[in-house]
Amino acid sequence: MKIKSTLLVLGALLMAGFAQAQDGWNWPSDAAQEAKARELNAAYTDYMKSEQFVEATKPLYWLLVNVPNLNESLYINGVTVYKGAADKTTDAAQKLVYQDSVMAIYNKRGELFNNTPKWIENKAYFGYQFFKGDKTRIPGVIADFEKAIELNGNINHQLVAAYFDLIYRNYALNKAYTGEQILAIYDKANKLLDQSAADGKDVSGAKSTLETLLVNMELIDCNFIETTMGPKLAADPTNEEIANQIFKYSVQYKCYSSNSFLAALELIDSKKPTFATSQVRAMRYMASGDFEKAQPVLEKAMTLAENNKQKGEIQMELAKIHTNAGRKSAARTAAREAASLDAELTTSAYSLIGDLYMSSFNECRGGESRAKDYSIFIAAYNAYQRAGNSSGMNQAKSRFPSKEELFTEGLTPGSSISTGCWVGETVTLATRD
Repeated sequence: MKIKSTLLVLGALLMAGFAQAQDGWNWPSDAAQEAKARELNAAYTDYMKSEQFVEATKPLYWLLVNVPNLNESLYINGVTVYKGAADKTTDAAQKLVYQDSVMAIYNKRGELFNNTPKWIENKAYFGYQFFKGDKTRIPGVIADFEKAIELNGNINHQLVAAYFDLIYRNYALNKAYTGEQILAIYDKANKLLDQSAADGKDVSGAKSTLETLLVNMELIDCNFIETTMGPKLAADPTNEEIANQIFKYSVQYKCYSSNSFLAALELIDSKKPTFATSQVRAMRYMASGDFEKAQPVLEKAMTLAENNKQKGEIQMELAKIHTNAGRKSAARTAAREAASLDAELTTSAYSLIGDLYMSSFNECRGGESRAKDYSIFIAAYNAYQRAGNSSGMNQAKSRFPSKEELFTEGLTPGSSISTGCWVGETVTLATRD
């Protein structure tokens, strides 16, 4: 996980540069107090610039307590000072005091200057750094992240993973969410990253981290999708958002056989069909034996296909549907078309044609010529040979006419004969012996 290294870089950007002198100084009206305030203001800034952060806390503390309205720079620089002091301190209790001071400074800045949108993201960042291991403090840091998102519409894309890491920790340590709530937050985080990606940011690393965290929660499985998400779609069958979630997670976790996946797929494919949705939908119908329902969906998929390979896949499935319906000629036409579109389908296409021929003996047998009746097996052999199907070839050859049967009819091997029937092929006579 790259959260730590990414945030170190981001932290450097957030802390780069100290607040400079600016308008809006409110020096005390009392001369002695003004002199002291000026002295301590100079002292803490000198300490800060020389990175003597612990020393800087003393004059800064006096200013924060006695002249809190002096200038906003007290709060801008105060974060730098107390964060620096926390980093330099080895005593755990004192470190926590300094870290809490950073949070308090942000809160006081909000009270005095009413400009929370300017710094709330930074506060959330430091809260993550300080308190991600403290189960009691995690909810408050999450609230800061969500406040930043609410006020500004998004957060730095490098912080989205930190936000979701806190969600993961809150779920693991405090049992803070239901499964549905986790998924809603996950989708929200991904939408934030999509916004950043639209602005030209590289969010691939953050998206990968989110995915890893979600998987580590061991929250989603096929049963969760079917029993928790499925009923929601059943209750609201036109809800595309729920359907998209079910579809996404079903594909991700390979839950293709569930009823909820099919329901989601049907809605998505009806509203915004793609080649993939129509193809998978038809395959589900075929798997359940509903070939009649599958055919129009496959025909729609054909219109959405983007290349010959996809068209070949659909023609092959149509060939199976026609076969199941007994439309053997149509099945052969579709299989031949599949092979012509994609050479990789030659084996399956011509094996199917061979099977069609082998199963047609009884319906095509005329009973007048054994040579003609059995020539259908020669046609099947030729189809299997083109498919490279040696098993099919052997099976077909075992049904060839014998030499004696050809001799009886005055025929010889090597001569041509028409199979007749729907097969309608002219083959070269051969014998099984």
